[in-house]
Amino acid sequence: MARLVSTATKAMAVVVLAAASAALAAHDYGDALHKSILFFEGQRSGRLPPNQRLRWRQDSAIHDGAEAGVDLTGGYYDAGDNVKFGFPMAFTATLMSWGLIDFGRSFGAHEAEARDAVRWAGPATAPTRSPTRGPCSSSPSPPPTSTRRCSACSPTSPSTPTQRSTDERAAS
Repeated sequence: MARLVSTATKAMAVVVLAAASAALAAHDYGDALHKSILFFEGQRSGRLPPNQRLRWRQDSAIHDGAEAGVDLTGGYYDAGDNVKFGFPMAFTATLMSWGLIDFGRSFGAHEAEARDAVRWAGPATAPTRSPTRGPCSSSPSPPPTSTRRCSACSPTSPSTPTQRSTDERAAS
């Protein structure tokens, strides 16, 4: 009986180890990275490059910032809508950059795509502050709708998110 229990225990251990190693082997981090980069390509704003892999996406917001005399085209939309936020976009680009610095060789065939994803955020955030013009809006989007309210704006406030500067939003 003791021998049977010992054999059964060993067999269970082998099955558990085999199942655990199969579960670990089932994770395809290359595929996860590929899909993550595709997600960012789907969130792109501005004139899309010829190598855009998501063919259902078209150019968008190609006159972003024109009313204020600033070119804010490019960058990424936030939350699948038509709003871009500078700080989350800059933070995301920073994390992607750190990932490339620390693990770039591990990205394999996706390294160039990840570098393109980081570069896409840069031009959109650069013109949000000008030494000659001062701060300008980093989100010259339409006034808030029912799906995206500006929590810093009161209903009686004369400022809309398109008129408030980056510094004003940071202070509120």
